[in-house]
Amino acid sequence: MKRQKSFANDNAKLYIVSTPIGNLEDITLRAINTLKTVDLIYCEDTRNTVKLLNHYDIKTKMKSFHLFNENEITSEVIGQIKNGLNIALVSDAGSPCISDPGWILVSEAIRNDIDVIVVPGVVAGITALVASGLSTERFTFYGFLSSKQKKRTEELKELKNRTETVILYEAPHRIKATLEDIDAIMPERQIVLARELTKKFEEYSRGTAREILEELDVVKGEMVIVLEGNKETEKDEELINLSIEEHYRFYLDQGMDSKTALKQVATDRGIPKRDIYLTMFKKEAK
Repeated sequence: MKRQKSFANDNAKLYIVSTPIGNLEDITLRAINTLKTVDLIYCEDTRNTVKLLNHYDIKTKMKSFHLFNENEITSEVIGQIKNGLNIALVSDAGSPCISDPGWILVSEAIRNDIDVIVVPGVVAGITALVASGLSTERFTFYGFLSSKQKKRTEELKELKNRTETVILYEAPHRIKATLEDIDAIMPERQIVLARELTKKFEEYSRGTAREILEELDVVKGEMVIVLEGNKETEKDEELINLSIEEHYRFYLDQGMDSKTALKQVATDRGIPKRDIYLTMFKKEAK
């Protein structure tokens, strides 16, 4: 068992710092101060991060840390922190580790008893979810689907039955193919496609996958797809939690005749209609 008391000592630390996803003003004062005071900033692309640093007059030196060098650079970062340097990790946009490099470094830092301090900020998926109009009561962040069509289809078939809202990320060159797959697997499902979040051309498209495809023109920048949960599955679960008598009477109240209601209850519960009949009418006979 390991316990981290983040600010109980003066040891050098690893700071995971969230940056804006578009609008440069979407950054916290704490993030700015952290980036100014650490000894070194590791980032995905120095050409992107330098724009943010220049905007806030941050002079801290940068080094590259991205998906293709994460394994080899991780040991370098750990060594620097052990030697007393405070290090910040940022991604090109949003929070490191969320569909971005970083979790390997965090895991290694913890293994080496290095304090990991998160400086929170904007996450594209949460931003899109809040504005989607879909349920925020329960949701699953899935991130990027597979780039391979067969695997992507399998993933979507699994996600189809989730009753909670699902958050997906997608690249612009795959967005049309992904929407076509969603249309094929769940054509009636409501989705929200969010793009250019927090920027001048921010846009939300709401409707079915087919409706959005028919209007989709500009495909620029990473996109967020917010997928409505399966309401039919949710309804089925609610019915199965009823007693058999309550389940049966639910369908009678919907206008079904007795025979059809019995058959539907049996189908919902996956048991023979005869068992439903015996349960219902034995009690009435008593």
